[in-house]
Amino acid sequence: MANRTTTIGICVRATIAVIAMMVLTAVGHAQARGAARSAVERMQVMGPEDQELTRRTGTWTVVSTLKLTPAATPVVSKGLIAERTMVGHYLQEVMHPAPGTNTPDFKRMAFQYYDRIAGRWQYVSIDTRFPVGIMPARSFGPAEGSTLRLEFEDIAFVGLGPEVEGRTLHSNLVIRRDGNDHEIVEQHMIAADGTGREWLGVVYEYTRRPVAR
Repeated sequence: MANRTTTIGICVRATIAVIAMMVLTAVGHAQARGAARSAVERMQVMGPEDQELTRRTGTWTVVSTLKLTPAATPVVSKGLIAERTMVGHYLQEVMHPAPGTNTPDFKRMAFQYYDRIAGRWQYVSIDTRFPVGIMPARSFGPAEGSTLRLEFEDIAFVGLGPEVEGRTLHSNLVIRRDGNDHEIVEQHMIAADGTGREWLGVVYEYTRRPVAR
């Protein structure tokens, strides 16, 4: 009887050892698979820049100030709405007048994205108010604290007079985030008109709308 009990104990211990070895082997294989993830998989993991974009989602009230030439009178539009959502790693923004405002209807769409491969921000916008086409921009590197600086590709500026001017317009985009509920977006411009003058052409002031409860 004692020999039988001893034999059973030895078998139980051996079985437990085999199970433990199987578990450790499975864990090792899982870790190896994790370490062997492709570059695409690693770059698709949400990073701190993506998390910052996610914090900017929601509905925002916008005040727009446009001054398309150095001598133009600024045009201020209040009561604009910007709806921001994440599309994968991209922050999508759709700006339009709020219902009941006197601002003529328009749509301004923009996408913001952090390119982890190149280590810089990318931005693109379209605006139905102006014949400027698709406007891509990019930064030289990462953000400077709460300030992000990008430069647009040059565009052909139609002008504000009766004739098409066809001047080249160079502009940048400066995004300043003042906390989680307020930010200022500025676009400085330089026209290829032989003067080299720079002026603040566009200002968007964003204030987050509180979530309805």
